[in-house]
Amino acid sequence: MASEEYQNTAEQAPKHYQADNIQVLEGLEAVRKRPAMYIGDISGRGLHHLVYEVVDNSIDEALAGYANHIEVTILEDNSIRVVDNGRGIPVDMHEKMHKPALEVVLTVLHAGGKFDKGSYKVSGGLHGVGVSCVNALSDYLRAEIHREGKVYMQEYAYGKPTTGLKVIGESDHTGTTIIFHPDASIFTETVYDYETLANRLRDLAFLNAGITLTLTDMRELDEEGNPRSERFHSDEGLKEFVRYIDQGKEHLIEDVIHINTESKGVPIEVAMTYNTSFNENIYSYVNNINTIEGGTHLTGFRRGLTTTLKKYAEDNHLLDKLKIELSKEDFRDGLTAVISVKVAEPQFEGQTKTKLGNNEVMGVVYTAISEALRNFLEENPKEARKIVDKVILAAQARHAAYNARMKVQRKSPLGGAGLPGKLADCKSRDAAACELFLVEGDSAGGSAKSGRNPNYQAILPLRGKILNVEKAMDHKVFESEEIVNMFKALGVTIGTEEDSKEPNMSKLRYHKIIIMTDADVDGAHIATLLMTFFFRRIRPIIDNGYLYIATPPLYKCTMKGKNKVSEYAWDDRQVQEFVDRVCGGDRSKLTLVRYKGLGEMNPEQLWETTMDPENRMLKKVTLTNAAEADRVFSVLMGEEVAPRREFIEEHATYANIDA
Repeated sequence: MASEEYQNTAEQAPKHYQADNIQVLEGLEAVRKRPAMYIGDISGRGLHHLVYEVVDNSIDEALAGYANHIEVTILEDNSIRVVDNGRGIPVDMHEKMHKPALEVVLTVLHAGGKFDKGSYKVSGGLHGVGVSCVNALSDYLRAEIHREGKVYMQEYAYGKPTTGLKVIGESDHTGTTIIFHPDASIFTETVYDYETLANRLRDLAFLNAGITLTLTDMRELDEEGNPRSERFHSDEGLKEFVRYIDQGKEHLIEDVIHINTESKGVPIEVAMTYNTSFNENIYSYVNNINTIEGGTHLTGFRRGLTTTLKKYAEDNHLLDKLKIELSKEDFRDGLTAVISVKVAEPQFEGQTKTKLGNNEVMGVVYTAISEALRNFLEENPKEARKIVDKVILAAQARHAAYNARMKVQRKSPLGGAGLPGKLADCKSRDAAACELFLVEGDSAGGSAKSGRNPNYQAILPLRGKILNVEKAMDHKVFESEEIVNMFKALGVTIGTEEDSKEPNMSKLRYHKIIIMTDADVDGAHIATLLMTFFFRRIRPIIDNGYLYIATPPLYKCTMKGKNKVSEYAWDDRQVQEFVDRVCGGDRSKLTLVRYKGLGEMNPEQLWETTMDPENRMLKKVTLTNAAEADRVFSVLMGEEVAPRREFIEEHATYANIDA
């Protein structure tokens, strides 16, 4: 275990947390048959969700006041170990099930202490299915419990116990250790990604001030044999979270507005600030669950913010000279906020818990935000004036952007019949079957046009680096020819009403949009600019899984001699593998061609390596953590240089950077 400051003695555990606290609702048989129903999917997202479920149990102990340290380790064989210093899962006999409570928790769906209000006031996880689902979807699981002065252990496979509950030692502290290995026959991906787990643990540290979480990767050792490791801890909670998200942006107000209150039994914490951008970034959580579709708590926050700001501005005659109507979106331009509520019995819409449905929470959050924000504005008139001026500027920018859109629409409708002249369209009109390649440069665009399958593949060459939308005001975006061409080719319109920025996806012409750039620094920069464009302006493209990145090969390997053998390689490791396998380890037999750009490939090569669905490798752009994505785009593409330098230095060790 960790150092003494994290120890939790058995004396701290309440007397009444025993087998009778574990209530059974139903069995476990369906989990292996339909795993996606319980963890979302069986790809990488579902794989990582297993870790979140185990960690959520430890967080529940922390929320109840019985744990403050959680250790997550990726072991050499891609198993996961989660250790906490909570009370330890009960191990006494369960009266109804006639087996140890630990075994009930791990083998019965909807069995857990969170159904007993005396054990947990609030909890996350999937309504108690969490750790039993993890067990069902693992080919090996070991539970080790430190409790009541002893160490208990039991092992499982595919959700069923392979040993009885054993006492294997004595202990002077309490806690739970879960080690599991995901079942490769269930998951399409079985390799854990360090950054994905780090992002989730970082969020949990911000959302639960005072708790320490660590992540260690035993698969990745440095020159001295030390594993990659990070510690996540926050003293100020959401206030630090907002600073972290906003570190790449220019601040409009210096401080973070922090609200930490409780109303009608609902703890509410909000941190918010404004920056000089025109993007709205609000992230909402319920019991540590990221409600990516929002819900009643988010609605209450937005209404409280708009109503309070507007009343303050009107009462102080700050809008007297404004000649255009304000929109509710104007109050959120440049806003970064994190909302976290703890609800005893949350009602979520949908199984994946992405939208809160408790109506009573809306009014509670609205009242709390209105009162706290009103006090802040009255006590900080200079900051208040800056915020109102930003709202006015946002309204003016929105009006200018609308005029710019209408100007483009009059010339050639966005998403209408006026397709850009550079577009080599495909014959099919079935969006689900069609692909659009966004290609760097006219030369590569020419090769792609000649090499493609014209039945379903369209090509749009892009000239140079597109506008950096992270820094640009809305009306500048619609003055950019390359960006307007992309809107037209895609068939997407933006806000036909003046007060709307929402993209209209109803006439989207392609369900695969593939960014195809050179495999060098400039190509990576162009790809990042394009991903920034989609993230900031047409986010549904990413949310629906329509955005991909092509991966052209870096090399062509050929063995010298009469019987020439040629293969493509995407990295140096594959080159060496070709040398060992084909050239017998003799590198002098190798002829190596390094492709510096797509334009160096003839149409046949480009088709064979990068465009043919039978052979190509596409990277799907997914969004697992919106707050972290926002931070990364702001750092990489924003105004501030120092955070960008720090980001590159921090990640250079673990990324392939083409110098």
